Amino acid sequence: MQTKPTTATQPSSPGRSNPARTPHSGRRSPGAAAPTGLLTGAQILRTLLVRQGIDTLSGIPGGAILPFYDALLDPAAEDPILHVLARHEQGAGFIAQGMARVSGRAAVCLATSGPGATNLLTAIADARLDSVPLVAITGQVPQALIGTDAFQEVDTYGITLPVTKHNFLVRSAAELLEIIPRAFTLAESGRPGPVAVDIPKDVFNAKHHVTAWPAPGGREPTAAVPEAQIAELARRLLAAERPVLYLGGGITAAGAASLARELSHRLSAPVVSTLMALGAIPADDPLFMGMLGMHGRRGTNLLLEEADLIVAIGARFDDRATGKVAEFCPRAAIAHIDIDPAEIGKIKQPFLSLVGDAAEILQRLLPHLTAQDRTAWRTRAQTLRAAHPLDHPPAAEDPLHPVNLCQHLGRTLPADTIVTTDVGQHQMWVAQAWPFRQPRTFLTSGGLGTMGFGLPAAIGAALAAPDRRVICVSGDGSILMNIQELATLAEHDLPVAVLIFNNGHLGLVRQQQELFYDENYAASRLHAQPDFAALARAFGVRGVRLDPAAADPLADLDAALAQPGPCVIDIPIHETANVYPMVPPGAANHQMISAKPNSRHD
Repeated sequence: MQTKPTTATQPSSPGRSNPARTPHSGRRSPGAAAPTGLLTGAQILRTLLVRQGIDTLSGIPGGAILPFYDALLDPAAEDPILHVLARHEQGAGFIAQGMARVSGRAAVCLATSGPGATNLLTAIADARLDSVPLVAITGQVPQALIGTDAFQEVDTYGITLPVTKHNFLVRSAAELLEIIPRAFTLAESGRPGPVAVDIPKDVFNAKHHVTAWPAPGGREPTAAVPEAQIAELARRLLAAERPVLYLGGGITAAGAASLARELSHRLSAPVVSTLMALGAIPADDPLFMGMLGMHGRRGTNLLLEEADLIVAIGARFDDRATGKVAEFCPRAAIAHIDIDPAEIGKIKQPFLSLVGDAAEILQRLLPHLTAQDRTAWRTRAQTLRAAHPLDHPPAAEDPLHPVNLCQHLGRTLPADTIVTTDVGQHQMWVAQAWPFRQPRTFLTSGGLGTMGFGLPAAIGAALAAPDRRVICVSGDGSILMNIQELATLAEHDLPVAVLIFNNGHLGLVRQQQELFYDENYAASRLHAQPDFAALARAFGVRGVRLDPAAADPLADLDAALAQPGPCVIDIPIHETANVYPMVPPGAANHQMISAKPNSRHD
C-alpha cells in the first residue's frame, strides 16, 4: 500500500428507458450486512461501497476496471447500485461532485487506466480547490506491467498527488478492507476533499478470504478549540463598533449556516459572502450584504473598508475575494475560524485564529454573547446596499438582460431549487442577482473555475435530490465543454433545465479584452455557433430557443420550464453586455469600475 500524508421525478419520455425512475440519493444507510468468505477484490470493493451507503456512482468502463464492473452489476446482488454511464470521465467526476455538493457526503466516480484516469483529473482538482468530498476509483494495468509503458498505463498515483487530499495505490485485495473505509474517512473529515484510489487489474481479480468486514468510514470529529480562544473572540466581538462576518464555503461544509445567521443577528453584524458561501444566509436577510470581491456589490466592498473587526469563517482569503490583499479591510482586525490550519495566516495574518469545526465553535461562542444593538452600523450597511444596486436596465425594457433573467427565475422558482453554473459572465450574473435562500442550492466551480462543470453537476444534483428542481445556467462557450452529457441526461430523464445565456462569445474573456486589452478581441468570438435547441433534440432532450422580439419572452421562458422532463433553453443575450461592477486585475476592491477604466469610480 502506498499513501501520501493528509494535508490539512418526472415521467419518462415515450420510448425511452429510465434507469433513474427509482429515487437514488447517492447514499443508502451505511453499514449494510454482507456475507463473508472467499471473494475477489472486485467483489470486496463492491461490498465495501454498499456498506459505505453508496447506491449511485458514475463512470465509464475500460479494460483495467472491467472486473469491477462485472461485480458491480451482478444481477444476483441484493443491494443494487445504480451506475450512471457518463460520456466523458470529466463528466463522471462532476456528476459525482453534484451528488456530493448537495448531500455533503462523499460520492464515488470511476474511470479506467490511462486516458480514463487523466480525463478524471480536472474534476478531482476542482474538488480539491472547492473542498468537495469525493472518492475517485481508477483501474490500473496489472502490477507486473506497471512501469513498462503498457497499453493504457499512466502513473495515476503520481499525477494525482498534487490534486488530491490523499491517494492510494492498492497492492492486494486484502488492502481494500483498510483502504476503502479510510478513503471515505479522509474525504469527509477535517477540510473535505478528493481521495484517489488506484487499483491494478490483478488486484480486482485476486481472491481473499474475508472473515469480518470493517466499519464504514466517515467524518471524524476535530479537536476542540481552547475555551480561552472562544472567550477572547467573544470579548473582541462585544467591544467592536463595526464588526462584519465574512463567510466562505466552509460554513456550508460544516453545516453551520443557521448558527452564522444567529451570530449575525445577535451582534447586529452585517454578513458578506464569498462565491462558495452563497445561500448560507438568505438573500433577503436585512443583514446580508451579498458577495464581496471582484464582481461583488460595490456597497459590500465599501462596507469592508469601514469595518473594525472581520470574523472570517471557513474562508481562505482568495484573490477573487480580497483584490489587492495589502489593501483588503485596511481598518479591521481579523479573526479567522477555519478547520484547515494551513489556511491560517496564508494570505492575511489574523490577530486570533481558531482551528476547528465552525459549527462546534459557533455553538460554544453564542452563549458568551448578549444581543447588541449597533443601530448606526446596521443603518450604514443598509444605506450602502441601497445606494449601490446592481446596474441593469428595467425588465420592461430588456427582459432578457441576464440580471433580469436571474431575478425573475429566483422569484418564480421554488426556494429549494438547486442551481448549477459553468464559469464566465453567466456565473457572475447568477452570483450577483439570484436570490439564494438555502445552503447547498448553488453549485459552481469556484477555485478552479472549470468550464463544463454545470451540466454534469446538475445531473448529479438531480440524482441526489430527485424531488427538487434543478437548473443549470451555462454560457454558449461553457456548454460545449461537456455537452456530450446531454446523452446522460436524456438516458436518465432527469428534471434538469439547461439555460444557455448565448452571446456568441467567451463572454468574460471578451469583457476583459474590451476593458484591459484595447478591444483586441483575440479568439473570444465563437463564429461557428450550433443551433443549441436542435442539438438538444438530437440528443433526445426537448430544445427551445427564446425569441427576444416576442411580446413576453419571460412568459415563454416560464412556459418552457413548466413542461416536465429535461430541456435546453437557448436564450439570446446582448453580446456586449458586461458584468458590473468589476475590480480590475491587481486593483483593490474599492477601485471597482462600472465601465471602461477611464470612467472608474474609486
